[in-house]
Amino acid sequence: MSTDQHVNAYARKRYTVPPERVFAAWLEPKLIGQWMFGPRLREEEVLRISVDARVGGRFSFLVRRDGEELDHVGTYLEIEPQQRLIFTWGIGEPDGKSRVIVEFVRTPDGGCETTLTHEMDPEWTEYIDRTEKAWTKMMDALAELL
Repeated sequence: MSTDQHVNAYARKRYTVPPERVFAAWLEPKLIGQWMFGPRLREEEVLRISVDARVGGRFSFLVRRDGEELDHVGTYLEIEPQQRLIFTWGIGEPDGKSRVIVEFVRTPDGGCETTLTHEMDPEWTEYIDRTEKAWTKMMDALAELL
């Protein structure tokens, strides 16, 4: 994805737990199915969460929402434990037009601040606000879970 051909959505969350726990929740299938997807967030059923947590590894988060199956898929581009996670993001097939960057910073109180940047193709410009709200809602659900 070329850096000059995208629009960005942002989300930020401060957690009371250390970066190790927050980072792990982004890669652990059992946890992903509790905060990123499922009834904690919206009316949907988690059908399958699969994660190959390595650079070049892929993930698939399959849910049923409004009678339709949606498979959120991507490839891990960078994994720096407790610091940074970068992956592609798409529905059905990752096309490289959408990339998510999550940065984890330890706070002086031993907690963690997480900053998320979702780089999207300009065709999705009208969805920036909706995307920011969705990521914020997911990150809030993660805080409740942890």
